[in-house]
Amino acid sequence: MVTLEFHDPSGTLEVTQQHAPRLASLEGRRIGFVSNEQWQAYRTLPMLKEMLEADFPGIEVLPVDAFPQGSAVIGTEETATLVKKSGVDAVIIGNAA
Repeated sequence: MVTLEFHDPSGTLEVTQQHAPRLASLEGRRIGFVSNEQWQAYRTLPMLKEMLEADFPGIEVLPVDAFPQGSAVIGTEETATLVKKSGVDAVIIGNAA
């Protein structure tokens, strides 16, 4: 008899500290995007921008390309400095998958 052993790679991590405090609302906020430009980000992030602008009064969503995009640059100090200097209230970070 053959015995097969399986490993479930989808495990979970307990979040003990959030990266940043969450905003109570997006209304009237300034939001930016930082993306690694994969998984159709060029299609979905502009759509997300439109949806946020339609759903939250007074929101300002910066263009998707307002900050450097791509896996090689999104984690750099230069990108972080640009984000900080821009005055955004929040950044959506993702690959749009």
